[in-house]
Order: sequence, then structure tokens, then C-alpha cells
Amino acid sequence: MNAIIEIRELTKRFGDIIAVDRISLTVAEKEIFGLIGPNGAGKSTLVKMLTTLLPPSSGSARVAGYDIGLEPARVRARIGYVPQLLSADGAAHRRT
Repeated sequence: MNAIIEIRELTKRFGDIIAVDRISLTVAEKEIFGLIGPNGAGKSTLVKMLTTLLPPSSGSARVAGYDIGLEPARVRARIGYVPQLLSADGAAHRRT
């Protein structure tokens, strides 16, 4: 099996808050998967780590064979990521 995503014990902490707690996951090439959970479950935080937008607190992950911490430019060259809310400054803008 060729893994396109390999996650081992990946964790993200924000101070005392643990947003992602030691997740491990392998996704094979051509396999379809989804992240499902309530708001605040850590889905967006996990995706931000996998897309190199947010560094993990501990653990490791490889995307398309590249380490997210050691080879972020190579990871970004292999993926496409379009978040639901787009903003240049990170804030969601509302129409009034």
C-alpha cells in the first residue's frame, strides 16, 4: 500500500487546550476519506497542520511522501487547499 497521508501521534496544543490529541491515520493513494465531527473537534486544526499552515506540537506526518515539518514547501507543491472561508488576514468578513 502506498500511503499518501501518514500521521503518527500528531498533537496540537494551544496553551492548556489540546486541540488535536495524538491522532494516527494512514490514507492510501486513491482512497477517499473524510473528517467528521462537531465544531471544536480539531478537524480544521488537523488540516492546517497537514497543509503546513500550523506547526504541530508533537508527533509527525507525511503528505505525498514529504514530512510536514521538514519539507513544507514540497508538501505545499503537491496539494491544493481551499478553506470554506477565504480571507487574506485570517478573519471571516461578513456582509452587512
